[in-house]
Amino acid sequence: MEAKKNCHTEGTKPVKGVLCDVKNCAFHDGESDCYAGKICVGPCDANCSDNTVCATFKPREY
Repeated sequence: MEAKKNCHTEGTKPVKGVLCDVKNCAFHDGESDCYAGKICVGPCDANCSDNTVCATFKPREY
C-alpha cells in the first residue's frame, strides 16, 4: 500500500464507483460520494472486508 501521506489529495469530482458513509471524513460530500483525488485501501494481507481500512481518511475540520 502507498504511504498514507500520498493518499490525501482532494479531487474536483467524486471517485467513480466508490460509495462512502463516513460523514466525518474531509473528502465526504455529505451524501455518499468521496471527493478524494484517489483512495488507498489496505492492508495488502487482509483476508476479509473487516480487515481493511481506508488510508485516505482525513478527519473533517469543523
